[in-house]
Amino acid sequence: MRTLPAAFAAYKWAPSTKELALGLGLDPVDIVRFDGNVPAWPAASARPANVAAALARVNEYAHGGYPELLGAIADYAGVESENIVLGAGADDLILLCARAFAGPGDQVAIAEEPTYPLYAIAAGLAGADVGSDDPVVTFCCRPNNPTGTLGPLPDARPLVVDEAYWEYAGDTTAGLIDEGVVVLRTFSKAFGLAGARVGYAVADADTAAELNRRQAPLAVSTTSAALALAGLADPPDVTEQVAERDRMTRALSALGLEPLPSRTNFLFVPLDDPEQVGEALLRRGLVVRVFPNGIRFNVRDREDDDLLLEGLAQTLDRPAPVAPAGARTTRALRATAETRIRVRLSLDGASRVRIATGAGLYDHLFEQLAFHAGFDLVLEAVGDLETGPHHTVEDTALALGEALDRALGDRRGIARYGDAVVPMDDALARASIDLGGRAWADVRLEREPGLAQHALQSLAQAGRLALHVESSGRDEHHVGEAAFKAVGRALRTAVRAEDAGIPSTKGVL
Repeated sequence: MRTLPAAFAAYKWAPSTKELALGLGLDPVDIVRFDGNVPAWPAASARPANVAAALARVNEYAHGGYPELLGAIADYAGVESENIVLGAGADDLILLCARAFAGPGDQVAIAEEPTYPLYAIAAGLAGADVGSDDPVVTFCCRPNNPTGTLGPLPDARPLVVDEAYWEYAGDTTAGLIDEGVVVLRTFSKAFGLAGARVGYAVADADTAAELNRRQAPLAVSTTSAALALAGLADPPDVTEQVAERDRMTRALSALGLEPLPSRTNFLFVPLDDPEQVGEALLRRGLVVRVFPNGIRFNVRDREDDDLLLEGLAQTLDRPAPVAPAGARTTRALRATAETRIRVRLSLDGASRVRIATGAGLYDHLFEQLAFHAGFDLVLEAVGDLETGPHHTVEDTALALGEALDRALGDRRGIARYGDAVVPMDDALARASIDLGGRAWADVRLEREPGLAQHALQSLAQAGRLALHVESSGRDEHHVGEAAFKAVGRALRTAVRAEDAGIPSTKGVL
């Protein structure tokens, strides 16, 4: 093999979530990763149904390539299909540009340091050195990683501009492709498809043609192409992420920290002892990227970000700018061919509830249950609602039950039994619960709004609890709502921590 430059250093991945969890003695689902610069949740378009056709033909090559995907990317980027080069993520395209422009004896310039290390790696793999003495090509990360800043555009040409975070910055150099600029973009960040590995380059027609000549045939898979195409049909709106980034900036300032101005979905915070802070956060299951002069972490959503803020406050021994998370917390992810449900649950919460499944009435019913139980609950779902709410409602109840079961652990010290009566306008409901570990459901609703009975039965099944519910009234909505409220009130009593003993004469649950 050809010898690599003496200064070459291969890309080093962070440990896997499973490896981190094993070292920390945690469940992998309780590890919250802030080190990947990706959204907290895949796009709604990332569903099994959108890759079903590709999977049905996975034994075949995509003869002729991906003209539909190229056309959709071109429309999104405001150029023509002939200006697009596909790659397995922007990383693949960085390597492609390096080997297309540079070779042994050449110099490759990198516009700003510290920056993404793959530019130097790509130069080394091409046999070139990193330097600014008459470089054959210059790489620029804009906005920059890891700082998040949007610096000036270098005058050097040819210039490869990595715009992995351009959707967050709202600033692009794609209008300069006829002036020796090649723009690289990815579906990994704003589109939430990091695992699919899809990226694209935008260049003038001649440059794009030369890059395509040097690119591997079918650089992305048919399933990845299908996911990218589905994402382009409903492009991401990063407004909420940007607002959350700005909220985090203010909260960090309240902690006495000074994050750098960011035009991305992450923040860089200078620290005197970043290694110590990073290790302390890791022990809490919070993973950030540690640098010699600070830490970098991506924005997720309010609930996850508040965990990081609370962790930073305790690590630095400063007052937390957010309300503390409740005890007996857990996270759960349930993924099926029809649905994807994510649950974050705290049994000792303050009735802070956010539910978004798209199943209208049942969002409301589950919200009532969690609120009256006193839980903190975030439950988000994507399902095949076009075929009806059944799968989404059922899997939501199962996912919530699984999370409840995990949060209860060995159920030591709980009250175990709970009973509640809820009169509500024209409806009256009573619920009794036993958290002894055996699943049973006897649910009787005088008027059924559709799936309420089945949802409660599924909750009992997955939560390993015995549930008896009766609800009557003249309005099916109120009958269902009263039942869910009563179950919530009964749960509030049953999960209450009383002592350290086993609430059973058998000595085991």
